[in-house]
Order: sequence, then C-alpha cells, then structure tokens
Amino acid sequence: MTETRAPQHPASSTDPHASAAEGAREGAYDEALLRFHATGPERQGWLSNHGPMVIEALSRRGAERHVHSWSDGYISRLDERPRGISPIDSEAWRDPLGDPVRSGDWIEFMLRAVAEEPWQHVLVTWWPRLLPGIAAGATHGVIRVGHAVQALRAADTEPRRHELAHALAYWAARWQPTPSLAPAGQLDRASALATVPRIASQRHGIRSRLAQLPHTPGWGDAVAAVRAPHDPADPLAEMHAISDAAIAAYPRWAHGNATMLVHAATAPAAVARALPALPQHLALASVDAAWAATCAVVACYRPASDAPREGLKTTETADEAWARAVAHGGEHVIKFADVAVDSQRRTGEANRSAATTASTAVATAIELDA
Repeated sequence: MTETRAPQHPASSTDPHASAAEGAREGAYDEALLRFHATGPERQGWLSNHGPMVIEALSRRGAERHVHSWSDGYISRLDERPRGISPIDSEAWRDPLGDPVRSGDWIEFMLRAVAEEPWQHVLVTWWPRLLPGIAAGATHGVIRVGHAVQALRAADTEPRRHELAHALAYWAARWQPTPSLAPAGQLDRASALATVPRIASQRHGIRSRLAQLPHTPGWGDAVAAVRAPHDPADPLAEMHAISDAAIAAYPRWAHGNATMLVHAATAPAAVARALPALPQHLALASVDAAWAATCAVVACYRPASDAPREGLKTTETADEAWARAVAHGGEHVIKFADVAVDSQRRTGEANRSAATTASTAVATAIELDA
C-alpha cells in the first residue's frame, strides 16, 4: 500500500462552538477533502490513497498553503471512487468484512452511518469491530481513521464526517486480523521491539507476510515481553512509547524497507489520535492492538542486520525536520515526520539523545526516499 509525493488544530473536542456551523468548511483542508472523496481508497488495485492523511498533517502543522498544490500533484494518480455492488446489511456486516471488492458498498454504508448518527457514536460502534484487523491495508485503514478523528475533534464539518466514513470503510474493506497478546513480561517497549524476530520469507505483499506471523518462532514471546502499563488510566503514554520505540529503531532498520517501516510508528500514532474520542474501556485493547501492529510491521520488514550508526544524517530542530519533509513532498515522509517531530518535542526536554534520534529518523526517511 505504498507510493510517493506532494493551522494547528485546537486539541479540544468539547468546544460548544466546534459543531455550530453544520456542514461548514474550514479552509483548504475541507476543500481538498471534497476533491479526494471523489477518488477511491486505493489505486492500481492495492496502493493506498494517502491524500486525506497528508493534507490533514499539512493543515494542522501550519503548512495549509501547501494543501492545494500538493493535492494537485497527487490526485491525478488516483482512481475514481468505486461503485457499490450490493448494500451492506447492518445486521450482516461480518460477511463483507475484509472484502476489498465491496469497498464501494462500505463507503456508502459508512456515509449513511455518519449522516444518521453523531460521528462519535459511529466511531465507538465500529472501533472494537475493526480493531482486531488493525493491519488492514498495511495499517493505512487505522492511520486514515486517526487523521480523520484528529480533524473532527478540531471542527465538526460535513467534509470531515465524510472523511471519517471513507476511512472506516477502507479499514472495513481491507480488514485483516493480526494476533494480539496482552503484556506478560518486564521489558520496556524499545527493548521488546528489538527482540521481534523476522518472518521466514520477506517476499510478496504484506498480506502474505502477515500470514506467517503465527508460525514465526519467538513472535508471540516478543509481543508479550513488554511489561503492563504503569498507569492503565494513561494509555496515551503507552502509545507514545510505542511510536518513540519505532522511531528510534527506524534509522537502523529503514534500509530493509524505508516505506513500509514508517508504519511501525504511524500506526500507533493514529490510534493515539483516536483515543481521546473513545471510551476508557477500549483503551487497553487499543494499546495492545497498536503494539501488535508495530511488531507485525517490524517482523515483516526488519532487515537481517542493522545499519551502521556512523554516517547517519540528522537535523537540529523539529521545525527543520518538518520543513525538510514538506519540501521533499513524499506522502510517507510527511506522515512520518508528523509523528517524529511530536516525538522529538516530547522527548527533547528530558532526553537530548532521543530528540536527536527522532530528527535522524526523519533525515533517514528523506535520504532513502521513503
């Protein structure tokens, strides 16, 4: 599910004025969403449509002036929105789950859902149903949902509700189960991630690779090797730890597959974006699923040996790393930098080496044209 190129949203979802203008648009981001909603979730049969995810990051990080020009350069590569085959029955939704041929039907189904119910209700209904299939579309399903929720928490507009519908539909159409295990060890996330074994055959697409996980010696042990959260009431801290671990490992492993290993960090970051809109009882299952997704991506694409540390390029500040990513224009580079600069800012005050690692990760993604 890969390919290439092209205002800080308020954090609160409780602002009473956030949904006052029903159906309103909020600038270039919403305008661009209308264009992308005429396109499908994939192109050429399996490459993910990254447009809505990238423009959300650009808009939120103050690069809204790039939204239309980036979209102009990207949208011509996309396929038209797929047509439906047969309406999905709300009582028999399990049958078409994971069937990409039903993508058009899933889009229509989710659009009806967000038209009939508050988007928060739709999210809470479908999140636990889709979470076991977090690997859907090489994790692009949950990533697109995370960006959509982030935007909706800033402003409730019709294009953003429709974007959540498209995102949930993509996740449902590409749903693929990933083994998930509860924490049963004593390792921190970074240490446990280092123990994740490679699958036996790193060939073919991610669906073929994921199918090998249950038969990979040491896979389950590595996933379960982490210690239980210190504070179950603070799942965001666990999500950040997962992303931070994947970002720290990226410069060592990116030569295995610079594009696909980006998702080891962006998938848990997407879950973190959605968590504030979800009830507390879904939090720990979401953490476990995000961790399993990160470990799965690492197992599927981790190279046989680490890259040498010497010669790795870096940038000095989070702002510089983000600016370089925007100038590069690659969709995976932009989305990865969006997550990495958050990590750099979050860890920089307490750990200078961790902050440097985050900027090195962005520089590595740019160097390898992720």
